[in-house]
Amino acid sequence: MCSILGIFGLTAGDDLGALRARAMELSQRQRHRGPDWSGVYVDQGAILVHERLAIVDPASGAQPLRSVDGELALAVNGEIYNHRELRAASHYAFTTASDCEVVNALYREHGTDFLPRLNGIFAFALWDARRRRYLVARDPLGVCPLYWGHDREGRLYVASEMKSLVGVCADVAPFPPGHVYDSERGEAVPYRVPIWRDYDATRGEPMEPATLRAAFEAAVHRQMMTDVPYGVLLSGGLDSSLVAAVAAGFARRRVEDDDSAEAWWPRLHSFAIGLEGSPDLKAAEIAAAALGTVHHGFRYTLEEGLDALPEVIRHIETYDVTTIRASTPMFLLARRIKAMGVKMVLSGEGSDEVFGGYLYFHKAPSARAFHEETVRKLDALHYYDCLRANKSMSAWGVEARVPFLDLDFLDTAMGFDAEAKMVARKGIEKGILREAFEGALPAEILWRQKEQFSDGVGYGWIDGLKDHAARQVSDREFAAAASRFPHNTPATKEAYFYRSLFEKHFPGEACAATVPGGKSIACSSPAALAWDPAFAAAADPSGRAVRGVHREALES
Repeated sequence: MCSILGIFGLTAGDDLGALRARAMELSQRQRHRGPDWSGVYVDQGAILVHERLAIVDPASGAQPLRSVDGELALAVNGEIYNHRELRAASHYAFTTASDCEVVNALYREHGTDFLPRLNGIFAFALWDARRRRYLVARDPLGVCPLYWGHDREGRLYVASEMKSLVGVCADVAPFPPGHVYDSERGEAVPYRVPIWRDYDATRGEPMEPATLRAAFEAAVHRQMMTDVPYGVLLSGGLDSSLVAAVAAGFARRRVEDDDSAEAWWPRLHSFAIGLEGSPDLKAAEIAAAALGTVHHGFRYTLEEGLDALPEVIRHIETYDVTTIRASTPMFLLARRIKAMGVKMVLSGEGSDEVFGGYLYFHKAPSARAFHEETVRKLDALHYYDCLRANKSMSAWGVEARVPFLDLDFLDTAMGFDAEAKMVARKGIEKGILREAFEGALPAEILWRQKEQFSDGVGYGWIDGLKDHAARQVSDREFAAAASRFPHNTPATKEAYFYRSLFEKHFPGEACAATVPGGKSIACSSPAALAWDPAFAAAADPSGRAVRGVHREALES
């Protein structure tokens, strides 16, 4: 993952030298995302800064990317997986082999209508010097982070991470996923609204497991696009194991036809982390042995995790309890991966949202309710799992890619009736996905019940966090929580502790408002609490809060 920073709305009286220096200082706060190179573009109307993590075309893909005539300047954080097809259909004069340069080409040839053509993860800022026009856009799921705000002179700032805008923009906020801001229009508008968002568009639509499998294999293949060593995250759960299984198959085949320009490394490395005795570490070893990956299972201690918490919260920029619980081991794992020379990993985020993998989905009262909850979960991913995977990994200059959120795959996986996703199909969550990959994994992995990452790394992790927070936050402090934190008042001492650490780096109401609130049971949206009256009483983001749901569903 790279980082971008842009300043727009400059006037003739602005001191460009001073603004350039400010932009460089602000961009440096997020340089961990792109440690390989820094690029700067300055014009009377805009300043762009790019910190690069070189994954595709390391030799010539430095940014900001310029058009031959010098009129266009582009800074992108992301990957465009279908860039070769887009290049082949374009008459633009390309100057690099970067996948991101197709954004300039498509804008030049199609104006702002090109965005639905992109299959990728991205956040970009584009400056058209001739028209004094700029575009800011973010991918439909918000896999890549992006924030925006205004300084006291009214100039617009955009940045990959919120920390680059703190102290400069009082109105800092997340840029909405799936939107584009065109300065000529003056507002952010959606550019991609898939028909599957409406359950009625999917009702009665069938899905063959073989079709689902083929669509996912194509997604993994697209996202293996890289010119540097890569690996897979392998927790031993269904989702990461499926990603690893498909990637391992392509790595073994080492396709040499249309993919001859890609680097297909001869050995696939897999990575896992957990406390001593972690369920994930044991399961990951089984999966890795079956798939033939070069596996690395790392162990961390409770003390190492607790020591990392302040830095984890500074990097992931949230005080959400579930996200912090899961981000900390992922943050520690990313450092190990970076030390081994790997710069990109494939990960399993998104599957639970698409297929209703969280245990509370067993209580969905109907296919319509099930589908609507998956849409709500996908809409919120940029606050939670996408944020966690992206920022935990990018803290150490590692890029995480998420094939389950591939846009073409989503059209397949969300386009059929959710009736086929419900537990009744196989007596377990994600039954149709497991059925599609029958034989690809050992049975104990393919049919392993859901473990949230913060549980799977070791059940002592969450208990240790709660105990640590209880020692850090006094009863008197917690009793005054509503006075100190009137917005999203912490409901537990653990939440209060995280909020206190967050406030040190991100003070002010605007920063606090970037984190959503509301009650949750095992990662549900607040709306799903109505599915079972018992949920409200047991509300805790850990999956253990509903561990009896699976048994109850089978008995009923």
